[in-house]
Amino acid sequence: MKESQQTEFKRQWKDECLKWISAFANAEGGVLMVGYDDHGQVVGVEKASKLLEDIPNKIRDILGIVVDVNLKITDDLEVLHIQVPAYPYPVSYKGEYHYRSGSTKQELKGAALDRFLLRKQGLHWDAVPLPGLEVGSLDTATFKKFSELAINSQRLPASIVNDSLQLLLERLRLTQNHYLKRAVALLFHPDPERFVTGACIKIGAFGVNDADLLHHDEVVGNLFTQIENTIEVLKLKYLRALISYDELYRKESYPVPLAALREALLNAVVHKDYASATAIQVSVYPDKLMIWNPGHLPENWTLDKLMSKHASCPFNPDIANTFFRAGLIESWGRGIERIIDTCKQGNYPAPKWQLEPGGLWVIFEFPKAYVRQLIDETGQATPPVTPPVTPPVATLLKLLADKGEQGNAEVREAMQLKDRRHLRDHYINPALEQGLIEYTLPDKPTSSKQKYRITTLGMKRLNNKV
Repeated sequence: MKESQQTEFKRQWKDECLKWISAFANAEGGVLMVGYDDHGQVVGVEKASKLLEDIPNKIRDILGIVVDVNLKITDDLEVLHIQVPAYPYPVSYKGEYHYRSGSTKQELKGAALDRFLLRKQGLHWDAVPLPGLEVGSLDTATFKKFSELAINSQRLPASIVNDSLQLLLERLRLTQNHYLKRAVALLFHPDPERFVTGACIKIGAFGVNDADLLHHDEVVGNLFTQIENTIEVLKLKYLRALISYDELYRKESYPVPLAALREALLNAVVHKDYASATAIQVSVYPDKLMIWNPGHLPENWTLDKLMSKHASCPFNPDIANTFFRAGLIESWGRGIERIIDTCKQGNYPAPKWQLEPGGLWVIFEFPKAYVRQLIDETGQATPPVTPPVTPPVATLLKLLADKGEQGNAEVREAMQLKDRRHLRDHYINPALEQGLIEYTLPDKPTSSKQKYRITTLGMKRLNNKV
């Protein structure tokens, strides 16, 4: 016999064995077999009759559960089989939570413990109420865009345009006991990292190996914004489009079908384990694009099950439901199928998925013809490019170009931004650092009369002339 997910051998009983019993109870159940060596050979146990009486009492008093303890005789030696059922609620050993995984026992801590406790309560991470998050701090422009998408997809009635933000959130089941859920911070707050560490997407361009980082970007904002801006940044800075003509019509060819890329990013934000405090990572190489999503498959799922037809089982159901109502995803577990079909229809290489501890990779290999043509045209597979103007900075530049000099309050009012730090970090500072805007009072950067104006370089960048 061998130890397994549901079998553990112990030579003799010690009170520390209670940890293994709690681990079985917290997982799929199992049998703790006392009187066996590590190879499953019978060695017998002393005072088995007394243990037969003591063990159930200790398990009941310390763990608070009831199990079957059976005395068996094998080769004239007495052994004990402690049959532990799976329990629907968390079972702790003196404040510790243990879990059976394979043939090992693990003590759950941190994010893993949070996931376990929520699952035992029938909850998900994104459904937990978030004190301190108020309706007034949410981005009204995102609500407006969501409403338009939801009405166009016919997944919410046209009457939602008359709903208050609070009523719309209640309609989406994103409130609980007068609190907003965590999902709301990610979906509709302009700066979700204020509440959730690592709630962003990082993009990096690499040479032939991982140590050769050429340039990188970090895409922030709510999840709707992250998806759109990540696609734009990849198009402008990381994925060179090859130009061809069909008679008089100009055609752009990217190394990854953008529809499949968008679907992969949507899958990532819906299934990400946000408790990991780790960003989604997009790595672009000369011959491939890889997306790393820190997440976990549903319990007892394998990569083969993920790749086959399966029911929808989102890691973050409230986030998934909101994207579904907006018509951005389906609810039938068809995300991977849609990615594969899109690549197949465009004659792109089939994407690959790799499951690793703590996350999942999706890998888009570039067509070989694309890589060869890119090298022929540029002499290298990753040509240097001018850093693009990010969507927030482009919005700021357009405002200053249209209305002239603007102060901080005027900019926030025009853009419907309530968070000063968000304006500073994602609009003002990047534009100043690139020389696209300048102070009207350069010697007094903190003056209450300070305003901003667009520079000549900013006008050129706005008009795509450099």
